[in-house]
Amino acid sequence: MSVRLYALDGCPWCEKAAEALDDAGVDYETEWVEALHSERNEVKRVSGQRGVPVLVDDERGVTMAESANIVEYVERTFA
Repeated sequence: MSVRLYALDGCPWCEKAAEALDDAGVDYETEWVEALHSERNEVKRVSGQRGVPVLVDDERGVTMAESANIVEYVERTFA
């Protein structure tokens, strides 16, 4: 899978990012993360920080955080 979304269940910002991906028809995989920041080692490894959501687009070499940035990227790239 070339697009992955790191998300926390119940996170409104993660839901906003997922909705943008769904609306654009992007095939992506959701990587569910732990509620505790200290347990989010995979997110830290891929993005350098532990916050979510984080989008990883391997095909385009893009990794980004912040739901507003993700939504803008999805709309610009996939819409």
